[in-house]
Amino acid sequence: MWSHLISDVSYDELHAFAEKLGVPSRAFERDHYDIPSHRYADVVAAGAVEVSSREVVRLLTGSGLRRPKGRAWPGR
Repeated sequence: MWSHLISDVSYDELHAFAEKLGVPSRAFERDHYDIPSHRYADVVAAGAVEVSSREVVRLLTGSGLRRPKGRAWPGR
């Protein structure tokens, strides 16, 4: 089971938060980090906010950070 870690502010914020938690950069995919279920509580305790999958898409789209499959992204 996996969760997605996103930012609705910037990729810089997302990468900094993931780095602080020791999430490996290989867990980054297009616009989110994949977080395994055994790390979920750690990520929430560090300040991540729980939202539904529908809300994840809405937040990414609204912030302009959504990168659907097939769309190139110049970052990581």
